[in-house]
Amino acid sequence: MSDPAWMGVAEIGKAYADKTLSPVELVQALFARIDRLDPQINAFILPDREAALAAARQAEAEIMAGRSRGPLHGIPVGVKDIIDVAGLPTTCHSKILAGNIAAADAHVVALLRRAGAIVMGKLSTWEFAIGGPSFDLPSPPARNPWNPAHHPGGSSSGSGAGLAAGMFPLALGTDTGGSVRNPASACGIVGLKPTYGLVSRRGVFPLSFTMDHVGPMARTAADAAAMLAIIAGYDPADPGSVAGPVQPVTGLDRGVKGLRVGYVRSFHESDMIADPEVAAGLDGVAAALAGQGADIRTVTLPHLREFIAVNRTIQYCEAFAIHGKWLRERPGDYATATRQRLMTGAFIGGADYVQAQRHRLALITAVNTVFQDVDVLLCASAMDPACVIDDQDAIGHTFSRQARMPFNVTGHPALAMMSGLSQSGLPLSVQFVGPAYADARLLQVAAAYEQIAPWRDMRPSLAA
Repeated sequence: MSDPAWMGVAEIGKAYADKTLSPVELVQALFARIDRLDPQINAFILPDREAALAAARQAEAEIMAGRSRGPLHGIPVGVKDIIDVAGLPTTCHSKILAGNIAAADAHVVALLRRAGAIVMGKLSTWEFAIGGPSFDLPSPPARNPWNPAHHPGGSSSGSGAGLAAGMFPLALGTDTGGSVRNPASACGIVGLKPTYGLVSRRGVFPLSFTMDHVGPMARTAADAAAMLAIIAGYDPADPGSVAGPVQPVTGLDRGVKGLRVGYVRSFHESDMIADPEVAAGLDGVAAALAGQGADIRTVTLPHLREFIAVNRTIQYCEAFAIHGKWLRERPGDYATATRQRLMTGAFIGGADYVQAQRHRLALITAVNTVFQDVDVLLCASAMDPACVIDDQDAIGHTFSRQARMPFNVTGHPALAMMSGLSQSGLPLSVQFVGPAYADARLLQVAAAYEQIAPWRDMRPSLAA
């Protein structure tokens, strides 16, 4: 049997069926690993050991009795600490919400529990999903398992770090300006920002009402697909949720032969000049997909600065609407980086917000027009490998050097994953983007690339 720390959803399910592993044994093994590694990684804000073991015992009894709830039955999952888990604090990694106990599960957590998943605890985040890797928070920031001197991306930092360190096979993240895909890029995992409205945000602390997404994070496309199949669907209690049929998350083994892939070179070759290793990695992914029969075509989208300006204007305005009262009454309880970013919204006028929303529609149209000629886009995610965590100038410089924000603006599904390792041993990344509700297609492309990726069996030495 494989090391339980690196087993995927299907492999765990088979081990349960073969009685070579039990949910209790898996959870115990993972907590032993967490006890050993988390003092260096800080993926957890609050492990929930007793509740997880109780859920594991229940899952074990049900599976042994032949009452399987499906592929996620007995599968451990970590939850970002802006997502409610009943009975646990939702602190958003902030003094502002210290002692804020969730009365009920977020909708996505309830769906996962119904499917038999085991919640391992609450995971580190940037404060209110916006602040950055700050050292003036109640808990230390998460670190990158590939090199703990470097950051693991954010704001779903604990989710990405814990997955890369083998602490759990699945995690929930959120994404407003790239916060599922940033940790996926920095930590070498798979992170999917679903189509806007596909996954409920009820019970998730908001950052930007019109750009927030909840998405699955995993080590493989297949595991992300298994999670998406459970959490996707209409929720009438979420105003942003979209009613309509959920496309089945199937066909991951179809490959990419005949698929039209639009390569957005302009993002990293002219809009922002990417690190040469990042650029070479993107070319390598394009060549690999072409070798599998994909039709690679160069396409152009509006300049990155347009998407970023729209994202920031909308995000900062909507975030200030949420935080304005606390910023006036308790400014010192925010980390410095969080307070500086949130205060920006106080200086953006209503006319600017309206114009940003108008331009947003034009950007959506521009992306939809490109999808008339291609099936999926290939582009950069991060323009650089993760920088060191305690250099605020480097953090500030590299934070904005990314191509993730465009697809929070447009709502299209976007997936980030590893494209290789830099010479310094840090993950490089690629991003795939699809038409609205083509989430399964992105997972199909990611799965095809995984099969031939030379890095597929590489793991951080810290977590080996």
